[in-house]
Amino acid sequence: MKKLLITILIGVSMTKNSSAQIESLAGPRLGFALITPSPSSGLINGYFKFGDLGDDLPENYNSEIKSAITSLYGWQWESRFADGGKVTGIVEWIALVGGIEKGYFLPSISSMVGARSSNGFEFAMGPNLSLSGIGMVIGAGYNFKSGNLNIPVNIGFVPGKIKTEKVKDRYDYNYEYVSGPFYDENGNQIDVFDENGNPVYYFDLEPTETLVSEGYEFDYNTGSRFSITVGFNMNR
Repeated sequence: MKKLLITILIGVSMTKNSSAQIESLAGPRLGFALITPSPSSGLINGYFKFGDLGDDLPENYNSEIKSAITSLYGWQWESRFADGGKVTGIVEWIALVGGIEKGYFLPSISSMVGARSSNGFEFAMGPNLSLSGIGMVIGAGYNFKSGNLNIPVNIGFVPGKIKTEKVKDRYDYNYEYVSGPFYDENGNQIDVFDENGNPVYYFDLEPTETLVSEGYEFDYNTGSRFSITVGFNMNR
């Protein structure tokens, strides 16, 4: 995952550095995303805490965990190429963060290649990287222009994926506590008391191990994401 993030960041840097030779835009993105029943939607809705997937997610979570809506905030880098007059090729890098209103930091980054018509309609698709893993994002929208200001309004879709989670065996450990009097190897009583005159307690260093539940595997859906975002880009 770290290597993939580094690769994506290098790609963003290369795209920005090469933009001196082609028209490019950059600016903030704001919007909302709908996440279908999944660990991500359960986290946003407070169904369980971050990192508790294996212990708290029930096998029938689809009937218990509901969809969630979260805000999106981020930044877009766009480069244009292959200007054919009526159709222009575009390359977009979009970094977004969701869950902020709930106190979470849920990042995602997308690299999209597509085309925009002369009347402002656009379509693009490409890889998406988020905490759910790698997926495919498909987007479409319309670019409103006002002088040098571009206001792209886009809808996006990232389909969910089926993953397998493994829950480990759970054990309960019972310690046997004993109190004095205690005796040495010759049978002589040893008084072991604390400063208040109470007998000192000891515990067995080899506790009794009891299997509470056996481990198992279950499949779950990472959740599909539907988003709508508005950007504000200036020609440069």
